[in-house]
Amino acid sequence: MTKVGAKIASANSHQNPEVTKTKGFHRWRSIFWEARTRILAWYVILMACFTAASIGIIRQVLFERVEQRVESSLAQEVQEFHKLLEQGINPTTGQPFGEDVAALLKVFLSRNIPNDDEFLLTFVNGQFYKSSPKALPDPLQPNSPLVQQWTRLTEPQRGRKETSVGTILYCVEPVKIRGKTVGLFVVAHVTSGEREEVDEAVLVVIQVTLAVMVFASLLAWGAAGRVLAPLRLLTETARSITETDLTQRISVEGGGEIAELTTTFNQMLDRLEAAFTSQRNLINDAGHELRTPITIIRGHLELLGDDPQEQQETLELVMDELDRMSRLVNDLILLAKAERWDFLQPETVEVGSFTEELFAKVKALAERDWQLDYIGSGLIVADRQRLTQAIMNLAQNATQHTTQRQLIALGSKINRRFVYFWVRDTGKGIAPADQQRIFERFARLPNSRRRSEGAGLGLAIVKAIAIAHGGTVQLQSQLNVGSQFTIILPLELTQNILSDESNSNR
Repeated sequence: MTKVGAKIASANSHQNPEVTKTKGFHRWRSIFWEARTRILAWYVILMACFTAASIGIIRQVLFERVEQRVESSLAQEVQEFHKLLEQGINPTTGQPFGEDVAALLKVFLSRNIPNDDEFLLTFVNGQFYKSSPKALPDPLQPNSPLVQQWTRLTEPQRGRKETSVGTILYCVEPVKIRGKTVGLFVVAHVTSGEREEVDEAVLVVIQVTLAVMVFASLLAWGAAGRVLAPLRLLTETARSITETDLTQRISVEGGGEIAELTTTFNQMLDRLEAAFTSQRNLINDAGHELRTPITIIRGHLELLGDDPQEQQETLELVMDELDRMSRLVNDLILLAKAERWDFLQPETVEVGSFTEELFAKVKALAERDWQLDYIGSGLIVADRQRLTQAIMNLAQNATQHTTQRQLIALGSKINRRFVYFWVRDTGKGIAPADQQRIFERFARLPNSRRRSEGAGLGLAIVKAIAIAHGGTVQLQSQLNVGSQFTIILPLELTQNILSDESNSNR
Protein backbone atom coordinates (compact mmCIF):
# COMPACT_ATOMS: atom_id res chain seq x y z
CA MET A 1 0.00 0.00 0.00
CA THR A 2 1.30 3.46 -0.85
CA LYS A 3 1.78 6.15 1.74
CA VAL A 4 -1.19 8.09 0.38
CA GLY A 5 -3.42 5.01 0.54
CA ALA A 6 -2.25 4.32 4.10
CA LYS A 7 -3.13 7.84 5.14
CA ILE A 8 -6.60 7.56 3.59
CA ALA A 9 -7.22 4.22 5.30
CA SER A 10 -6.02 5.66 8.58
CA ALA A 11 -8.32 8.65 8.19
CA ASN A 12 -11.28 6.38 7.46
CA SER A 13 -10.53 4.12 10.42
CA HIS A 14 -10.27 7.09 12.79
CA GLN A 15 -13.30 9.20 11.93
CA ASN A 16 -13.76 12.67 13.27
CA PRO A 17 -15.47 12.41 16.68
CA GLU A 18 -17.62 15.41 15.80
CA VAL A 19 -18.90 13.68 12.65
CA THR A 20 -19.67 10.51 14.60
CA LYS A 21 -21.44 12.56 17.25
CA THR A 22 -23.50 14.38 14.60
CA LYS A 23 -24.52 11.11 12.96
CA GLY A 24 -25.57 9.70 16.32
CA PHE A 25 -27.56 12.83 17.07
CA HIS A 26 -29.41 12.63 13.75
CA ARG A 27 -30.08 8.91 14.28
CA TRP A 28 -31.60 9.50 17.72
CA ARG A 29 -33.49 12.52 16.40
CA SER A 30 -34.99 10.42 13.58
CA ILE A 31 -36.04 7.76 16.11
CA PHE A 32 -37.64 10.41 18.31
CA TRP A 33 -39.63 11.96 15.46
CA GLU A 34 -40.74 8.75 13.78
CA ALA A 35 -44.44 7.98 13.77
CA ARG A 36 -44.49 5.11 16.24
CA THR A 37 -42.46 7.11 18.78
CA ARG A 38 -44.99 9.92 18.65
CA ILE A 39 -47.86 7.44 18.83
CA LEU A 40 -46.26 5.82 21.87
CA ALA A 41 -45.62 9.23 23.47
CA TRP A 42 -49.26 10.23 23.08
CA TYR A 43 -50.32 6.83 24.38
CA VAL A 44 -48.15 7.19 27.48
CA ILE A 45 -49.25 10.80 28.08
CA LEU A 46 -52.94 9.94 27.78
CA MET A 47 -52.60 6.83 29.94
CA ALA A 48 -50.65 8.78 32.58
CA CYS A 49 -53.27 11.55 32.66
CA PHE A 50 -56.17 9.11 32.87
CA THR A 51 -54.37 7.00 35.49
CA ALA A 52 -53.50 10.03 37.64
CA ALA A 53 -57.07 11.28 37.45
CA SER A 54 -58.43 7.80 38.24
CA ILE A 55 -56.11 7.30 41.22
CA GLY A 56 -57.02 10.74 42.61
CA ILE A 57 -60.73 9.99 42.25
CA ILE A 58 -60.32 6.51 43.80
CA ARG A 59 -58.42 7.97 46.75
CA GLN A 60 -61.09 10.59 47.38
CA VAL A 61 -63.87 7.99 47.09
CA LEU A 62 -62.09 5.74 49.60
CA PHE A 63 -61.71 8.66 52.04
CA GLU A 64 -65.41 9.42 51.75
CA ARG A 65 -66.30 5.79 52.37
CA VAL A 66 -64.05 5.75 55.44
CA GLU A 67 -65.88 8.78 56.82
CA GLN A 68 -69.26 7.24 56.02
CA ARG A 69 -68.30 4.06 57.84
CA VAL A 70 -67.00 6.02 60.83
CA GLU A 71 -70.13 8.15 60.98
CA SER A 72 -72.25 5.00 60.82
CA SER A 73 -70.25 3.53 63.71
CA LEU A 74 -70.67 6.73 65.75
CA ALA A 75 -74.39 6.75 65.11
CA GLN A 76 -74.63 3.13 66.24
CA GLU A 77 -72.83 3.91 69.53
CA VAL A 78 -75.15 6.86 70.17
CA GLN A 79 -78.16 4.70 69.40
CA GLU A 80 -77.03 2.01 71.86
CA PHE A 81 -76.43 4.68 74.50
CA HIS A 82 -79.96 6.06 74.05
CA LYS A 83 -81.39 2.55 74.29
CA LEU A 84 -79.58 1.95 77.60
CA LEU A 85 -80.63 5.37 78.85
CA GLU A 86 -84.29 4.75 78.09
CA GLN A 87 -84.66 1.02 78.79
CA GLY A 88 -81.60 0.03 80.81
CA ILE A 89 -81.73 -1.61 84.29
CA ASN A 90 -79.10 -1.01 86.92
CA PRO A 91 -77.60 -4.46 87.57
CA THR A 92 -76.79 -3.51 91.17
CA THR A 93 -80.33 -2.44 92.20
CA GLY A 94 -82.39 -4.20 89.56
CA GLN A 95 -84.21 -0.91 88.98
CA PRO A 96 -83.97 1.74 86.24
CA PHE A 97 -80.95 3.99 86.57
CA GLY A 98 -83.08 7.03 87.40
CA GLU A 99 -80.82 9.89 88.43
CA ASP A 100 -77.72 7.72 88.91
CA VAL A 101 -75.84 9.01 85.83
CA ALA A 102 -72.48 7.64 86.98
CA ALA A 103 -73.89 4.11 87.20
CA LEU A 104 -75.43 4.49 83.73
CA LEU A 105 -72.16 5.61 82.16
CA LYS A 106 -70.18 2.93 84.01
CA VAL A 107 -72.47 0.14 82.77
CA PHE A 108 -72.36 1.44 79.17
CA LEU A 109 -68.56 1.56 79.15
CA SER A 110 -68.36 -1.93 80.60
CA ARG A 111 -70.68 -3.42 78.00
CA ASN A 112 -69.34 -1.70 74.82
CA ILE A 113 -65.94 -2.29 73.36
CA PRO A 114 -64.93 0.52 71.00
CA ASN A 115 -63.56 -0.14 67.52
CA ASP A 116 -60.00 0.61 66.52
CA ASP A 117 -59.20 4.33 66.77
CA GLU A 118 -62.58 4.86 68.46
CA PHE A 119 -62.84 6.46 71.92
CA LEU A 120 -65.75 6.63 74.39
CA LEU A 121 -65.64 9.52 76.88
CA THR A 122 -68.06 10.24 79.75
CA PHE A 123 -68.58 13.30 81.95
CA VAL A 124 -70.59 13.80 85.15
CA ASN A 125 -71.59 17.30 86.25
CA GLY A 126 -69.07 18.87 83.87
CA GLN A 127 -66.15 16.77 85.10
CA PHE A 128 -64.37 14.00 83.27
CA TYR A 129 -65.55 10.61 84.57
CA LYS A 130 -64.22 7.62 82.59
CA SER A 131 -63.12 6.67 79.10
CA SER A 132 -62.71 3.53 77.02
CA PRO A 133 -59.97 2.88 76.30
CA LYS A 134 -58.20 4.64 79.11
CA ALA A 135 -55.25 5.76 76.96
CA LEU A 136 -56.35 8.86 75.11
CA PRO A 137 -54.51 10.87 72.43
CA ASP A 138 -53.51 14.42 73.34
CA PRO A 139 -56.48 16.15 71.61
CA LEU A 140 -58.86 13.99 73.75
CA GLN A 141 -57.18 14.54 77.11
CA PRO A 142 -59.56 15.98 79.80
CA ASN A 143 -57.76 19.31 79.84
CA SER A 144 -57.55 19.72 76.04
CA PRO A 145 -59.42 22.63 74.40
CA LEU A 146 -61.64 20.28 72.41
CA VAL A 147 -62.77 18.36 75.53
CA GLN A 148 -63.30 21.60 77.45
CA GLN A 149 -65.50 22.79 74.58
CA TRP A 150 -67.58 19.61 74.79
CA THR A 151 -68.17 19.98 78.54
CA ARG A 152 -70.00 23.25 77.92
CA LEU A 153 -72.50 21.74 75.49
CA THR A 154 -76.11 21.29 76.49
CA GLU A 155 -77.44 20.01 73.13
CA PRO A 156 -76.42 17.06 70.94
CA GLN A 157 -73.69 17.87 68.44
CA ARG A 158 -71.94 16.11 65.57
CA GLY A 159 -68.83 17.43 63.93
CA ARG A 160 -65.22 17.02 62.86
CA LYS A 161 -62.03 18.58 64.06
CA GLU A 162 -58.57 18.74 62.49
CA THR A 163 -55.99 18.00 65.20
CA SER A 164 -52.35 17.05 65.57
CA VAL A 165 -53.24 13.35 65.31
CA GLY A 166 -55.50 13.78 62.29
CA THR A 167 -59.18 14.35 61.66
CA ILE A 168 -61.48 13.50 64.57
CA LEU A 169 -65.16 12.79 63.93
CA TYR A 170 -67.30 12.99 67.05
CA CYS A 171 -70.83 12.85 68.45
CA VAL A 172 -71.76 14.52 71.77
CA GLU A 173 -74.90 13.41 73.63
CA PRO A 174 -75.87 15.33 76.84
CA VAL A 175 -77.70 13.41 79.63
CA LYS A 176 -80.52 15.52 81.04
CA ILE A 177 -82.63 14.99 84.16
CA ARG A 178 -85.58 17.36 84.75
CA GLY A 179 -84.22 19.62 81.98
CA LYS A 180 -80.79 19.95 83.53
CA THR A 181 -77.60 18.55 81.93
CA VAL A 182 -76.03 16.27 84.53
CA GLY A 183 -73.82 14.15 82.30
CA LEU A 184 -72.21 13.88 78.89
CA PHE A 185 -71.48 10.98 76.56
CA VAL A 186 -68.97 11.50 73.74
CA VAL A 187 -67.92 9.03 71.05
CA ALA A 188 -64.94 10.14 68.95
CA HIS A 189 -63.03 8.49 66.13
CA VAL A 190 -59.54 9.39 64.85
CA THR A 191 -59.50 8.70 61.08
CA SER A 192 -55.73 8.98 60.57
CA GLY A 193 -55.30 5.19 60.73
CA GLU A 194 -57.88 4.51 58.01
CA ARG A 195 -56.46 7.33 55.87
CA GLU A 196 -52.98 5.82 56.15
CA GLU A 197 -54.37 2.47 55.04
CA VAL A 198 -56.02 4.17 52.07
CA ASP A 199 -52.75 5.91 51.16
CA GLU A 200 -50.87 2.60 51.38
CA ALA A 201 -53.42 0.95 49.10
CA VAL A 202 -53.21 3.85 46.64
CA LEU A 203 -49.40 3.61 46.68
CA VAL A 204 -49.62 -0.08 45.79
CA VAL A 205 -52.03 0.78 42.98
CA ILE A 206 -49.59 3.41 41.67
CA GLN A 207 -46.66 0.99 41.74
CA VAL A 208 -48.60 -1.75 39.97
CA THR A 209 -49.96 0.74 37.43
CA LEU A 210 -46.48 2.07 36.63
CA ALA A 211 -45.17 -1.45 36.11
CA VAL A 212 -48.13 -2.31 33.87
CA MET A 213 -47.68 0.94 31.92
CA VAL A 214 -44.00 0.21 31.29
CA PHE A 215 -44.81 -3.31 30.10
CA ALA A 216 -47.75 -2.06 28.01
CA SER A 217 -45.56 0.68 26.49
CA LEU A 218 -43.03 -1.90 25.36
CA LEU A 219 -45.80 -3.98 23.81
CA ALA A 220 -47.30 -0.85 22.22
CA TRP A 221 -43.89 0.08 20.77
CA GLY A 222 -43.59 -3.33 19.15
CA ALA A 223 -47.23 -3.35 18.00
CA ALA A 224 -46.90 0.13 16.50
CA GLY A 225 -43.80 -1.02 14.64
CA ARG A 226 -45.71 -3.95 13.16
CA VAL A 227 -48.70 -1.79 12.25
CA LEU A 228 -46.51 0.88 10.63
CA ALA A 229 -44.21 -1.60 8.89
CA PRO A 230 -46.05 -1.10 5.55
CA LEU A 231 -45.29 2.62 5.80
CA ARG A 232 -41.57 1.94 6.13
CA LEU A 233 -41.80 -0.48 3.22
CA LEU A 234 -43.68 2.19 1.29
CA THR A 235 -40.89 4.68 2.00
CA GLU A 236 -38.21 2.22 0.89
CA THR A 237 -40.18 1.41 -2.26
CA ALA A 238 -40.67 5.10 -3.04
CA ARG A 239 -36.91 5.67 -2.69
CA SER A 240 -36.11 2.77 -5.00
CA ILE A 241 -38.46 3.94 -7.74
CA THR A 242 -37.01 5.78 -10.72
CA GLU A 243 -38.47 6.75 -14.06
CA THR A 244 -36.72 3.74 -15.59
CA ASP A 245 -37.96 1.24 -12.97
CA LEU A 246 -41.59 1.51 -11.87
CA THR A 247 -42.13 -2.21 -11.34
CA GLN A 248 -41.79 -2.18 -7.52
CA ARG A 249 -45.01 -2.94 -5.63
CA ILE A 250 -45.94 -3.41 -1.95
CA SER A 251 -47.77 -6.53 -0.81
CA VAL A 252 -51.15 -5.75 0.77
CA GLU A 253 -51.91 -7.58 4.00
CA GLY A 254 -55.07 -7.36 6.13
CA GLY A 255 -57.41 -4.40 5.97
CA GLY A 256 -57.85 -0.91 7.39
CA GLU A 257 -56.28 2.44 6.58
CA ILE A 258 -52.73 1.11 6.10
CA ALA A 259 -53.90 -1.53 3.64
CA GLU A 260 -56.00 1.05 1.84
CA LEU A 261 -53.01 3.41 1.66
CA THR A 262 -50.85 0.58 0.31
CA THR A 263 -53.45 -0.29 -2.32
CA THR A 264 -53.76 3.36 -3.32
CA PHE A 265 -49.97 3.67 -3.56
CA ASN A 266 -49.77 0.57 -5.76
CA GLN A 267 -52.55 1.94 -7.95
CA MET A 268 -50.66 5.21 -8.24
CA LEU A 269 -47.57 3.28 -9.32
CA ASP A 270 -49.69 1.44 -11.90
CA ARG A 271 -50.88 4.77 -13.29
CA LEU A 272 -47.37 6.21 -13.28
CA GLU A 273 -45.97 3.14 -14.97
CA ALA A 274 -48.71 3.27 -17.58
CA ALA A 275 -48.13 6.99 -18.10
CA PHE A 276 -44.34 6.60 -18.44
CA THR A 277 -44.76 3.61 -20.71
CA SER A 278 -47.27 5.50 -22.83
CA GLN A 279 -45.00 8.52 -22.95
CA ARG A 280 -42.02 6.39 -23.90
CA ASN A 281 -44.01 4.60 -26.60
CA LEU A 282 -45.35 7.91 -27.85
CA ILE A 283 -41.86 9.35 -28.14
CA ASN A 284 -40.58 6.24 -29.89
CA ASP A 285 -43.55 6.03 -32.25
CA ALA A 286 -43.55 9.76 -32.98
CA GLY A 287 -39.82 9.65 -33.62
CA HIS A 288 -40.30 6.72 -35.96
CA GLU A 289 -43.19 8.41 -37.81
CA LEU A 290 -41.32 11.70 -38.17
CA ARG A 291 -38.07 10.07 -39.18
CA THR A 292 -39.56 8.73 -42.45
CA PRO A 293 -40.77 12.08 -43.92
CA ILE A 294 -37.57 13.79 -42.75
CA THR A 295 -35.51 11.13 -44.52
CA ILE A 296 -37.61 11.50 -47.67
CA ILE A 297 -37.31 15.28 -47.63
CA ARG A 298 -33.57 15.22 -47.01
CA GLY A 299 -32.97 12.60 -49.70
CA HIS A 300 -34.85 14.55 -52.38
CA LEU A 301 -33.26 17.85 -51.38
CA GLU A 302 -29.78 16.34 -51.51
CA LEU A 303 -30.47 15.00 -55.03
CA LEU A 304 -32.18 18.18 -56.21
CA GLY A 305 -30.86 19.20 -59.62
CA ASP A 306 -31.19 22.26 -61.85
CA ASP A 307 -34.11 20.98 -63.90
CA PRO A 308 -37.14 23.25 -63.18
CA GLN A 309 -39.62 20.39 -63.62
CA GLU A 310 -37.64 18.20 -61.23
CA GLN A 311 -37.48 21.07 -58.75
CA GLN A 312 -41.27 21.54 -58.95
CA GLU A 313 -41.88 17.82 -58.38
CA THR A 314 -39.48 17.80 -55.44
CA LEU A 315 -41.15 20.90 -53.99
CA GLU A 316 -44.59 19.29 -54.23
CA LEU A 317 -43.30 16.11 -52.58
CA VAL A 318 -41.62 18.09 -49.80
CA MET A 319 -44.78 20.13 -49.15
CA ASP A 320 -46.87 16.95 -49.04
CA GLU A 321 -44.51 15.38 -46.48
CA LEU A 322 -44.51 18.60 -44.44
CA ASP A 323 -48.33 18.60 -44.47
CA ARG A 324 -48.30 15.02 -43.23
CA MET A 325 -45.86 15.97 -40.48
CA SER A 326 -48.08 18.92 -39.55
CA ARG A 327 -51.14 16.64 -39.29
CA LEU A 328 -49.17 14.22 -37.13
CA VAL A 329 -48.04 16.99 -34.77
CA ASN A 330 -51.57 18.41 -34.54
CA ASP A 331 -52.97 14.96 -33.73
CA LEU A 332 -50.35 14.45 -31.03
CA ILE A 333 -51.16 17.84 -29.52
CA LEU A 334 -54.85 16.90 -29.55
CA LEU A 335 -54.18 13.64 -27.73
CA ALA A 336 -52.08 15.48 -25.15
CA LYS A 337 -54.88 18.02 -24.57
CA ALA A 338 -57.42 15.21 -24.11
CA GLU A 339 -56.13 14.68 -20.57
CA ARG A 340 -56.70 18.32 -19.58
CA TRP A 341 -59.80 19.45 -17.68
CA ASP A 342 -60.57 22.13 -20.29
CA PHE A 343 -60.38 19.75 -23.26
CA LEU A 344 -64.17 19.83 -23.69
CA GLN A 345 -66.42 22.87 -24.12
CA PRO A 346 -69.85 21.35 -23.45
CA GLU A 347 -73.06 22.77 -24.81
CA THR A 348 -76.63 21.59 -25.28
CA VAL A 349 -76.93 19.43 -28.39
CA GLU A 350 -80.17 18.20 -30.01
CA VAL A 351 -79.33 14.66 -31.14
CA GLY A 352 -81.67 14.57 -34.15
CA SER A 353 -80.48 17.73 -35.90
CA PHE A 354 -76.87 16.92 -34.95
CA THR A 355 -77.13 13.49 -36.62
CA GLU A 356 -78.54 15.02 -39.80
CA GLU A 357 -75.69 17.58 -39.89
CA LEU A 358 -73.15 14.78 -39.51
CA PHE A 359 -74.73 12.78 -42.31
CA ALA A 360 -74.56 15.76 -44.63
CA LYS A 361 -70.85 16.18 -43.84
CA VAL A 362 -69.75 12.53 -44.17
CA LYS A 363 -71.31 12.18 -47.64
CA ALA A 364 -68.69 14.59 -48.90
CA LEU A 365 -65.77 12.41 -47.74
CA ALA A 366 -65.94 9.86 -50.58
CA GLU A 367 -68.32 8.30 -53.06
CA ARG A 368 -69.95 5.46 -51.16
CA ASP A 369 -73.41 3.99 -50.62
CA TRP A 370 -74.22 6.34 -47.69
CA GLN A 371 -77.28 5.55 -45.56
CA LEU A 372 -78.88 6.98 -42.42
CA ASP A 373 -79.89 4.10 -40.10
CA TYR A 374 -81.74 5.88 -37.33
CA ILE A 375 -82.09 9.38 -35.89
CA GLY A 376 -82.33 9.74 -32.12
CA SER A 377 -84.41 12.46 -30.48
CA GLY A 378 -83.51 14.33 -27.29
CA LEU A 379 -81.12 16.77 -25.68
CA ILE A 380 -77.64 15.99 -24.41
CA VAL A 381 -74.74 18.10 -23.17
CA ALA A 382 -71.52 17.47 -25.08
CA ASP A 383 -68.75 19.21 -26.97
CA ARG A 384 -70.27 19.49 -30.46
CA GLN A 385 -66.96 20.06 -32.21
CA ARG A 386 -65.10 17.22 -30.49
CA LEU A 387 -67.99 14.82 -31.04
CA THR A 388 -68.14 15.85 -34.69
CA GLN A 389 -64.41 15.26 -35.01
CA ALA A 390 -64.73 11.76 -33.53
CA ILE A 391 -67.57 10.67 -35.80
CA MET A 392 -65.89 12.18 -38.87
CA ASN A 393 -62.76 10.19 -38.01
CA LEU A 394 -64.86 7.02 -37.85
CA ALA A 395 -66.47 7.84 -41.19
CA GLN A 396 -63.07 8.64 -42.74
CA ASN A 397 -61.72 5.35 -41.39
CA ALA A 398 -64.71 3.53 -42.98
CA THR A 399 -64.01 5.08 -46.39
CA GLN A 400 -60.44 3.81 -46.24
CA HIS A 401 -61.59 0.20 -45.80
CA THR A 402 -64.47 0.11 -48.29
CA THR A 403 -64.85 0.39 -52.03
CA GLN A 404 -67.05 2.72 -54.05
CA ARG A 405 -70.13 0.47 -54.08
CA GLN A 406 -69.98 -0.68 -50.47
CA LEU A 407 -72.30 0.60 -47.74
CA ILE A 408 -71.43 3.08 -44.98
CA ALA A 409 -74.27 3.90 -42.53
CA LEU A 410 -74.59 6.51 -39.78
CA GLY A 411 -77.08 6.56 -36.89
CA SER A 412 -77.92 7.72 -33.37
CA LYS A 413 -80.21 6.51 -30.57
CA ILE A 414 -81.12 7.47 -26.97
CA ASN A 415 -82.45 5.27 -24.19
CA ARG A 416 -82.85 5.82 -20.46
CA ARG A 417 -79.15 5.55 -19.67
CA PHE A 418 -77.05 6.16 -22.77
CA VAL A 419 -76.83 7.97 -26.07
CA TYR A 420 -75.32 6.09 -29.02
CA PHE A 421 -73.64 7.33 -32.21
CA TRP A 422 -72.43 4.71 -34.66
CA VAL A 423 -70.77 4.29 -38.03
CA ARG A 424 -70.99 0.91 -39.75
CA ASP A 425 -69.66 -0.37 -43.04
CA THR A 426 -69.66 -3.52 -45.16
CA GLY A 427 -65.91 -3.52 -45.71
CA LYS A 428 -63.43 -6.28 -45.11
CA GLY A 429 -63.73 -6.17 -41.30
CA ILE A 430 -61.14 -6.47 -38.56
CA ALA A 431 -59.66 -9.64 -37.09
CA PRO A 432 -60.51 -10.30 -33.41
CA ALA A 433 -56.83 -10.15 -32.45
CA ASP A 434 -56.58 -6.59 -33.79
CA GLN A 435 -59.86 -5.16 -32.48
CA GLN A 436 -58.36 -3.76 -29.27
CA ARG A 437 -54.96 -2.85 -30.68
CA ILE A 438 -56.31 -0.54 -33.37
CA PHE A 439 -57.31 2.04 -30.70
CA GLU A 440 -53.67 2.46 -29.71
CA ARG A 441 -51.61 5.30 -31.08
CA PHE A 442 -49.84 4.64 -34.40
CA ALA A 443 -51.63 1.30 -34.72
CA ARG A 444 -52.20 -0.01 -38.24
CA LEU A 445 -53.80 -3.21 -39.46
CA PRO A 446 -51.38 -5.73 -40.95
CA ASN A 447 -51.38 -5.86 -44.78
CA SER A 448 -53.69 -2.82 -44.81
CA ARG A 449 -53.90 -0.88 -48.05
CA ARG A 450 -54.90 2.48 -46.77
CA ARG A 451 -55.81 5.33 -49.03
CA SER A 452 -54.75 7.85 -46.44
CA GLU A 453 -51.36 9.01 -45.32
CA GLY A 454 -52.47 9.12 -41.71
CA ALA A 455 -50.20 8.05 -38.89
CA GLY A 456 -52.63 5.74 -37.13
CA LEU A 457 -53.95 8.29 -34.62
CA GLY A 458 -57.55 8.60 -35.81
CA LEU A 459 -59.09 5.86 -33.65
CA ALA A 460 -56.93 6.88 -30.67
CA ILE A 461 -58.41 10.38 -30.97
CA VAL A 462 -61.94 8.93 -31.16
CA LYS A 463 -61.33 6.93 -27.97
CA ALA A 464 -59.84 9.95 -26.18
CA ILE A 465 -62.87 12.12 -27.05
CA ALA A 466 -65.30 9.41 -25.87
CA ILE A 467 -63.43 8.94 -22.58
CA ALA A 468 -63.34 12.72 -22.03
CA HIS A 469 -67.18 12.64 -22.24
CA GLY A 470 -67.28 9.84 -19.66
CA GLY A 471 -68.08 7.27 -22.33
CA THR A 472 -66.40 4.60 -24.41
CA VAL A 473 -66.05 3.24 -27.95
CA GLN A 474 -67.40 -0.20 -28.84
CA LEU A 475 -66.34 -2.20 -31.89
CA GLN A 476 -68.23 -5.04 -33.54
CA SER A 477 -66.55 -6.53 -36.57
CA GLN A 478 -66.31 -9.72 -38.65
CA LEU A 479 -63.86 -10.44 -41.41
CA ASN A 480 -65.33 -9.98 -44.89
CA VAL A 481 -68.64 -8.83 -43.34
CA GLY A 482 -67.96 -5.34 -42.02
CA SER A 483 -67.43 -3.27 -38.89
CA GLN A 484 -69.49 -1.03 -36.63
CA PHE A 485 -67.91 1.57 -34.33
CA THR A 486 -70.28 2.89 -31.64
CA ILE A 487 -69.61 5.86 -29.37
CA ILE A 488 -71.52 5.35 -26.10
CA LEU A 489 -72.01 8.32 -23.77
CA PRO A 490 -73.75 8.12 -20.35
CA LEU A 491 -77.02 10.03 -20.55
CA GLU A 492 -77.21 10.59 -16.78
CA LEU A 493 -74.07 12.73 -16.86
CA THR A 494 -75.35 14.88 -19.71
CA GLN A 495 -78.75 15.31 -18.04
CA ASN A 496 -77.13 16.45 -14.80
CA ILE A 497 -75.06 19.01 -16.66
CA LEU A 498 -78.16 20.18 -18.50
CA SER A 499 -80.10 20.50 -15.23
CA ASP A 500 -77.29 22.54 -13.67
CA GLU A 501 -77.26 24.87 -16.66
CA SER A 502 -81.06 25.33 -16.46
CA ASN A 503 -80.90 26.18 -12.75
CA SER A 504 -78.12 28.69 -13.31
CA ASN A 505 -80.10 30.37 -16.10
CA ARG A 506 -83.07 30.75 -13.78
